[in-house]
Amino acid sequence: MKVLFDEVSRKCSKTVTNSYSTSFSIATKLIAPSIRQDIYNIYGFVRFADEIVDSFHDYDKENLLDRFTEELDKAVNDKISLNPILNSFQETVHKYDIQAELYHAFLKSMRLDLHKSKYLTTEEYKEYIYGSADVVGLMCLKVFVKGDAKRYDELKGDAMRLGSAFQKVNFLRDLKADFEDLNRSYFPDTNLSELNEEDKQRIIDEIDADFQAGLRGICRLPVEAKLGVYTGFIYYLRLLKKLRRTPSMEIRNRRIRVPNYEKAGLLAKSYISYRLNLI
Repeated sequence: MKVLFDEVSRKCSKTVTNSYSTSFSIATKLIAPSIRQDIYNIYGFVRFADEIVDSFHDYDKENLLDRFTEELDKAVNDKISLNPILNSFQETVHKYDIQAELYHAFLKSMRLDLHKSKYLTTEEYKEYIYGSADVVGLMCLKVFVKGDAKRYDELKGDAMRLGSAFQKVNFLRDLKADFEDLNRSYFPDTNLSELNEEDKQRIIDEIDADFQAGLRGICRLPVEAKLGVYTGFIYYLRLLKKLRRTPSMEIRNRRIRVPNYEKAGLLAKSYISYRLNLI
C-alpha cells in the first residue's frame, strides 16, 4: 500500500537525521510533533545531497548529483519516488508549497563544491551561503509557519541570517577538513594557511551580527517551532564562543567541538528560557 510506503519513507528521513547529526536531532525532537516529521524530511534531502559532494570520493560525484537532481524533479512532479528520502521530501514540498527555486538553489551550491575551491569575492561567498544554508532555513520556515505566506515574508530575512550564521560557524569549525582534505576556502580575503587573530575576529564579528538578527526571528516564531530552533541557536552560539577563545592557528589545525555533557546543559538552559518566556 502507498500509505505503508510513505510511512517507511518518513522513517528513513528520521533515521538519516538521527544518524548524521546529534545536535540537529536533539533540536528537532523539541519541535512540535505536528511538524517534526517535515523537518526530518527536509534534513534527509539536504544531507544526502551534501554526502554526494563531500564523501563519495571513489564515485563519479557529478553523475550521482545529476541523477539525484533528476530523481528529485520527477518525485515532485509525480508525487512519488522509489527513493524513500525523495519520496518523503516531495510530500513536504507539496504540503507547504515549497518553491522549486529554494531546493534548486541548494543543489546549485552543492554542485559548486564539485568544481569551485575558492571564493574570492563577497558576492560569490554570499551566493554560496544563500544556496547551501539560507534556503534550508527558508524551507524549514515554510513548515514552521505552516505555509502562511504573510508570516513567512515577515520572518524570511531573519531566517536567512540564522542560516548564514550556522553555516559560517561550520566553515570556521571545519576549517582544517575543508582546507586540507577538500581543498576549499570559503572566506574571501582570508589566507587560511596562515589564519591570524585579526581575520578570525572579523569573521566572528560577522557571525555575531547574523546571530542577533536570527534571534530576533526566533522570538517571533510560532510556539510549535520556537524551542527547537532556539536550542539549535544556543548550541551554535556555544560553539562560536569556543571558537572565539581558541587561538586562530589551533582552529586551523583541529576541529572544535561541543562535548555531549555540554549539549545536555545547553538543552536544559534552552528549556528553562522557553518555560520562563525569555524567548
